[in-house]
Amino acid sequence: MSDMISERQALAVRMHEAGVFAHPEWRRAVESVPREVFLRPGVFVPDETGRWSPVPADRLDPALAYSDQSLVTQLDDAITTDDVSEAVRGTPTSSSTVPSLVVDMLGKAGIERGHMVLEIGSGTGYSTALMCHRLGADAVTTVEVDPGVARRAHDALVKAGYGPQVVTGDGLLGHPGGAPYDRIISTCAVRRVPYAWLRQTKPGGTILTTVGSWPNGAGLLRLTVNQDGSAEGRFLEHTSFMQARAQVPPPVARDLAARIAYADSSRVTYTHPSLLLGGGMPAFLAQLSAPGSQVIRTADEEGLFQTVLVDAERESFAQFIPDGRQWQVRQGGPVALWDDIERMLRAWQRAGSPGIETVRVYVTVDSHTYRVNDDAVLRWQHRLLPLSPRGRATHAECS
Repeated sequence: MSDMISERQALAVRMHEAGVFAHPEWRRAVESVPREVFLRPGVFVPDETGRWSPVPADRLDPALAYSDQSLVTQLDDAITTDDVSEAVRGTPTSSSTVPSLVVDMLGKAGIERGHMVLEIGSGTGYSTALMCHRLGADAVTTVEVDPGVARRAHDALVKAGYGPQVVTGDGLLGHPGGAPYDRIISTCAVRRVPYAWLRQTKPGGTILTTVGSWPNGAGLLRLTVNQDGSAEGRFLEHTSFMQARAQVPPPVARDLAARIAYADSSRVTYTHPSLLLGGGMPAFLAQLSAPGSQVIRTADEEGLFQTVLVDAERESFAQFIPDGRQWQVRQGGPVALWDDIERMLRAWQRAGSPGIETVRVYVTVDSHTYRVNDDAVLRWQHRLLPLSPRGRATHAECS
């Protein structure tokens, strides 16, 4: 136990030296909240083969528990270290986020004593505990969609001495029972900011969330809610969080060959498709031009890798094929996906390749408007269309 306390203090010192703490009380929270309690029943660490090795909580090294890194606690929406004894393959679906990132977000959200806060995505409960330490448990409500994750977070919070309201439910709906809130902070990524969050935030209040469906092209957005129910703000930096469960796109790789079988056009593209894979601003802006799309990197029958952009909702695709020093792009479906993205990328480059901190956002009940500085070309309006007869919202329109 003394080793855990020593490592906890050392982590706080490293975070202080890195300038992470927006207020001294966040340092006191890090020094007080036992992260190891929130890493039960254990964590998964990657090995050299791409598998995940289970490390039960009773064998957790203090240096690992207080390392400034994300620690995976669940795979494939179900598997914990209680379920396996050897390394396994899987996709991380819950984790304890990098502590310095958590604290940095709490500072950027402007959370202060006296605020009522709604957290979307309880995860392990560690970030919830940090807020409880500063604000008091009665001021914090946290929502988690996964019942097992919510239960473990609740138990860990109780064990650590905190008793906030832990709600099992869809965080995209917020929690109207505790509204209005001074701050809403999301620890998962969303394709667009749910209007329910605006309704549940006091005028002048802040919403902080990651926006984007591509892991390498998302950004941290801070919004201020206006008196009329709209909200406006800007992106602060690039960041990456797991997607909200309800917005995880369905896998398309298995039927990829059928999806790209018929092309309506083929041409040379002078914009290298690696921009989509490299992340950063190009990947972020590509999502604004083609919301709902996915980038797939896969090998063909000859073992050669190919890059394909797929929009399953609009039944459209763009496939990139190397052709000497150039690339051919095959496009099919109602929407020429790459035409719109390539036009936008060229406009962005002509504007001097501005960063994500230049992107401002205006949100209303029926639309999201994005703009880069005051550029007339680098502007997107995503309109939320009425529900279809099946009861599902269709894709957003861009203009």
